[in-house]
Amino acid sequence: MSPSVSETKLNLLSFTGRIRILHLTWFAFFLSFFIWFNHAPLLASIRDTLGLSDQEVKALLILNVALTIPARIIVGMLVDAFGPRRMYSLLLFVSSLLCFGFSLADDFQQAAIMRFLLGFVGAGFVIGIRMVSEWFPARQLGVAEGVYGGWGNFGSAAAAMTLPALALYYGGEEGWRWAIATTGLLALTYSAVYFFSVSDTPKGSTYFKPKKAGAMEVSSRGDFFLYLLMNIPLYGALALLAWKLGPANLGMLPGLVTNGIYLLLIALYAFQTIRVWQINHKVFEGPVPQIDRYRFRQVAILDLAYLVTFGSELAVVSMLPLFFMETFEISQVTAGLLASGYAFMNLVARPSGGWFSDRFGRKMSLMILIGGLILGYLALSQVDGQWSIFLAVAVTMACSFFVQSGEGAVFAMVPLIKRRLTGQIAGMAGAYGSVGAVTFLTVLSFVSPQIFFLVIAGAALVTLALIALFMEEPSGQMAEVLPDGTVQMIDVT
Repeated sequence: MSPSVSETKLNLLSFTGRIRILHLTWFAFFLSFFIWFNHAPLLASIRDTLGLSDQEVKALLILNVALTIPARIIVGMLVDAFGPRRMYSLLLFVSSLLCFGFSLADDFQQAAIMRFLLGFVGAGFVIGIRMVSEWFPARQLGVAEGVYGGWGNFGSAAAAMTLPALALYYGGEEGWRWAIATTGLLALTYSAVYFFSVSDTPKGSTYFKPKKAGAMEVSSRGDFFLYLLMNIPLYGALALLAWKLGPANLGMLPGLVTNGIYLLLIALYAFQTIRVWQINHKVFEGPVPQIDRYRFRQVAILDLAYLVTFGSELAVVSMLPLFFMETFEISQVTAGLLASGYAFMNLVARPSGGWFSDRFGRKMSLMILIGGLILGYLALSQVDGQWSIFLAVAVTMACSFFVQSGEGAVFAMVPLIKRRLTGQIAGMAGAYGSVGAVTFLTVLSFVSPQIFFLVIAGAALVTLALIALFMEEPSGQMAEVLPDGTVQMIDVT
């Protein structure tokens, strides 16, 4: 039976108890995205001050996302081991120093190093997923995670709306430096506020940690090999980024360095495979105790679902202004304003996806929302200059609603698989979102926007089939072992 509306309703106007933790945590995520994309609206000023070429500007954009893929995996492991309170405070503190470094950059090399390292802040999303899951019961988890993700994700749009004006307020050719440094000061201040204002769990609750660190625990031989297979795209996306920066494309990296990166990625995958074996070799020696079992295919399907939802969102947000400008022959400013509606939907759509999941079931909600996503991208693939701008924007907004609601539905389910692994599961799903963005944007560099939208719809159709055939609806309870050896049952419905 579905929970009643009263059971899933949250009083977001409150600032006490678990709602207080939610507000403090979504704002931490808001700040992390605010910082991650603080350069984007200031690129013209940064380019002029540092004398950057168009190729160097493109390289900064790529470098900004490169570190996020491994960072989300690593931070996911660390948050499971050390707790979200410490990790969010540390992430914001380190990010503030990197902001100061970027604001002081005098040439492309210094700016590139700082921008690459600032990709680390994109992992902040993973931390809050674990925090929210500790504080909210299963019947409210979808809405709570949706509010966290949707409102926090708005940080990138807030940066675009406020930082150019702030740079203008500081004045001069280097006003952008002071604007960037201000975001660092905000992060530095809030890192202390967050550390002293939250706790990892409600009073009296236990924070469950993985039995071993370094790789995710699995519970069967099949899951072992599926885990190794699902790790390959994470390294493949990084190899694709190196290829983009290499001599065959942007030419920012010499061939020797590019080949060195390829070899390093192969070595890292081999090392991780060894680590996965060290942690999970017991699955080949006998059955895993029932209390420790879960199905890794649930994780794999959620990874792919986030690839086609958040991955497509990042890709579409990157190309939509230019698509509108060229299709309807409008100004860059007008095209940017029309395209911004896609990101604005996050405020409502992501919490809505979580609410649907809480109210009507995890699997069915995800299937319906990805089905809507497919129809949305099929419609966008038909947009051309003969359409009215109003109709094109309406279709774009409708598509974005299903995309971002789908993201909310994915992370309504992530914390319900295995509590002590929530950070790692969230980290892997989040990394797959970045993999999707890299993959879809690479496709766009070879095909027309119409084909680009069809490719996303095709990938989503495959994902929908996998959800229908292999995903299981979370039900009953999951078990975790307390430090004293007793078993605690955690409701997942």
